[in-house]
Amino acid sequence: MPSGPGYVRQNFWPLRSFSDLADVNTQARQWVGEIANRRKHRETGQAPEERFQQEFLRPVPLLAPDYRDSAEAVVHKDLRLSFDGNRYCAPPRCVGHKLTVKADASTVSIYDQSKEIASYARCWERGRVFGAERFQKELFAQLEAAQRSAAQQRLVKLLGPPSELYLAKLAETDRSLARQVRELLGLVRDYGPEIVAGALQKAYAAQAFGSDYIANIVRQQQQGPRDIQPPLRLKHSALNELATDPLSLAEYDAFLIPASKETA
Repeated sequence: MPSGPGYVRQNFWPLRSFSDLADVNTQARQWVGEIANRRKHRETGQAPEERFQQEFLRPVPLLAPDYRDSAEAVVHKDLRLSFDGNRYCAPPRCVGHKLTVKADASTVSIYDQSKEIASYARCWERGRVFGAERFQKELFAQLEAAQRSAAQQRLVKLLGPPSELYLAKLAETDRSLARQVRELLGLVRDYGPEIVAGALQKAYAAQAFGSDYIANIVRQQQQGPRDIQPPLRLKHSALNELATDPLSLAEYDAFLIPASKETA
């Protein structure tokens, strides 16, 4: 705009109202074309549109390729980083990392080094949160996958390496692997790891992949589940699905029995 800041402040802004940034730019361009560029300048005696003819202009130095506002921000545990009065969400893997935020009039982009990882429409309000639903779904999916993986690792630890091969074959079927693992852990809780491990090896030899096959083998070999107290049911359903590793008390007995004999 070929006008000084004081001239613009005194002649363009007063008594005007705007609906948004686009309206500001539209009114400004109209004012420049119809008023500012046609007035006679008091020092040159020429109107700006006369003085700034193409043949009188010289090239200006090239602008920096990235003219956007730039800032660095840390991604907190709630997946959010702060920029310009709002909070924008980043992928879960970026928690604790310092990312670069670049913004122009229409877009806010988030970069991990030189790679853009998220982009949002620019908002000129304050106190808003963007992208929560998108990245929280990703976070919940990762947590669910991690929980499934932990349950599988616990089952392999209880039943030994053959169970890992059995689970790999089980994953190739159309059964829900997460549900199968839960049911196998339930059998371990009811009958003990040794009995279930033996039944699993028989099922693998027969190429019968499923917790129901293993349960049938176990029940054919046993009169019934071992006598244990029923598990405590909690109000939170997710907590009822947690399984703990069974512990053997034989080592405690071996320690206590000799001690009692010595004191007798």
